[in-house]
Amino acid sequence: MKKSALVIIYMVLSVLGLILMKVGSNTGTLSIVDSTLNFSINLISLLGFISYILSFFLFTNIIVKFNLSFIMPLTVGIIQILTLLSGYLIFNENINLNGILGILLVISGIIIMNIKGSNQKE
Repeated sequence: MKKSALVIIYMVLSVLGLILMKVGSNTGTLSIVDSTLNFSINLISLLGFISYILSFFLFTNIIVKFNLSFIMPLTVGIIQILTLLSGYLIFNENINLNGILGILLVISGIIIMNIKGSNQKE
C-alpha cells in the first residue's frame, strides 16, 4: 500500500474515532461487582474507540516510513483542521476568529513544509 494512502486512512480513522466517541457520548462505565471487573460502553462509542485504536496502529507503521519531524506536524495539523470542521458541520459548534486564523496558519505551515527541499524520506 502506498505511504500516502496509509497517512490518509490514519487521518480519517482518527477523526472518525473522535466523531463517533462524541456522538456516542459515552466514556464507558467501569465497575467491580463480586470480584468481577465490568466495563460497558455503547456501540457508537465502541466503534469510535476501535477507529481510534486502529489509527494508532497505523500511525506506528507510518512513523517508520517517514521522518518524524515531517509526518507528525503534517498529520496533527490536518487532523486538527478536520476535527474543527467536523465540530462545525456535525455538532454545530462555533468557529471563531482564532479558529479561522489557526486553520490558515496550519495550512501555511503545511505548504511551507512541502516546498522543495523537505527532509521527507523517499
